[in-house]
Amino acid sequence: MISPTLETERLRLDRPARADAAGVFAILGDSRTVEHNPSDLLREESEAVELVDRWVRHWDEHGFGYWCVRMAGSNRVIGYVGVKRMTVRGSRVLNLVCRLGPDTWGRGLATEAVSAVVSSVASEMPTETILGRVRPGNSASQNVARKAGLQRDTTLDDEGDDGLDWAFTNRKQP
Repeated sequence: MISPTLETERLRLDRPARADAAGVFAILGDSRTVEHNPSDLLREESEAVELVDRWVRHWDEHGFGYWCVRMAGSNRVIGYVGVKRMTVRGSRVLNLVCRLGPDTWGRGLATEAVSAVVSSVASEMPTETILGRVRPGNSASQNVARKAGLQRDTTLDDEGDDGLDWAFTNRKQP
């Protein structure tokens, strides 16, 4: 099982709780946050409650999942990051997600959070494929994936809900 709390130099990543739903809604209710994945936009806080409940169930079932991201010393949710089980093109993977609110962008926080998750998951689950799916026009997220040690893996490129997703994985490339 992966630790329910991860700490970095500036961040604390905590296993989500239902009380985090308002913070998650503040992030996913902002269209800027989901510019590259507009189908993830939430319109009501009840949708965030359902989403966080799914995250909690994933943790209960698998012993890992998404963490809520906070600045060290603060309880305000500024984003979420983590992995969940899924199948892409017939391959079982751990799908990596990171979303931070726009007021945190440009400070390296996404790289810090994603790097912590990739490092922890790779250490605790070394045989698993970590897959970051990134829209072709989202150069910021592509840079985060690369800085966290993932590399382009065209064999897992796939159509997502909002169009083509480029794959970045921790798999050794031929």
